[in-house]
Amino acid sequence: MEGYVVSDAESMADRIDLRSDTVTLPGPAMRAAMADAVLGDDVYGEDPTVNALERLAAEMVGKEAAVLVPSGTMGNLAALLAHCQRGQRVILGSESHIYHYEAGGASALGGLVYHPLPNTADGRIDLDLLEVAATKVDDAHFAPPGVICLENTHNRCGGVVLTPDYLARVHALARAHDLPLHLDGARIFNAAIALGVPVTALTAHVDTVMFCLSKGLAAPIGSLVAGPASVIKRVRRVRKMLGGGMRQAGVIAAAGIVALNQMIDRLAVDHANARLLAAGLAELPGIQIDLNRVQTNIVRFTFVHPRLSVSEFLAALRTRGILMGSMGSTSIRAVTHYGIERSHIEHVIAVAAELLA
Repeated sequence: MEGYVVSDAESMADRIDLRSDTVTLPGPAMRAAMADAVLGDDVYGEDPTVNALERLAAEMVGKEAAVLVPSGTMGNLAALLAHCQRGQRVILGSESHIYHYEAGGASALGGLVYHPLPNTADGRIDLDLLEVAATKVDDAHFAPPGVICLENTHNRCGGVVLTPDYLARVHALARAHDLPLHLDGARIFNAAIALGVPVTALTAHVDTVMFCLSKGLAAPIGSLVAGPASVIKRVRRVRKMLGGGMRQAGVIAAAGIVALNQMIDRLAVDHANARLLAAGLAELPGIQIDLNRVQTNIVRFTFVHPRLSVSEFLAALRTRGILMGSMGSTSIRAVTHYGIERSHIEHVIAVAAELLA
């Protein structure tokens, strides 16, 4: 029925949406690929476009196999359940996305125990703390370690990047304790672009990696989990258990193929825009930004203004068509992405300056 059709122009009209890179819309090439996708039943393994995406993804990150899942949250959960048995510990950062924003799924659905360790400002976990947490204790009182998780780029730490050297050291520690290392790499391609290295320089040092198609790569839905074929076979089974088995999912996969082939290099534009935004906001009263931590497309800043609270500032921005997100009573996050241009950033800085004058 024609009356129910909503265009992109109507749904996004007059807004500069910096809440997240999940708000991206697929471009013309992606929409065309989705319309023309060759389809089959993916639960039977018969969707050729899904199969092609999974082969491409595995090859790009240097792993044996990959599986398409509806979301990053499901991808992380499926990987943890594939690695661990009930009652084992998930060793991860206290600021990690898995710990804060994935609804406690590993505990609620998998019987796993979260063991959070403090994240440093640059997203790392201290190796000495990891060593202690990973050491198995022959005592029935304690839950045994099951998996170590890292995050790259690190969302709550402001989009900072973990280096290949650090990942290699954690991987060596994990192997010494006979533990798998899983990487929440939702924005792993942002990390690779920021460091100027192939993505395999980062993924080579982890056993499994989850990465999103639906953030900076601008696909409308989907994430992938990649790793050894034996582990991905278990991930695929867990995906089915979680309700993530999809049928003619080639429509989604077609967008993902375009994302991986055409949308990675342009992430550098998002990083430049984030840097421009951070530099401009840092000049304004009431805003404090550590520019050294603005490494990718996320700008997180402290807002302490004598006249406006965080909620009031965000509300004032919203009335001017600018959306950002609160990260607490004194913290705000802005994320650049496909569809945000330099002119938008300049406008945001100008409006913020007017509001804070």
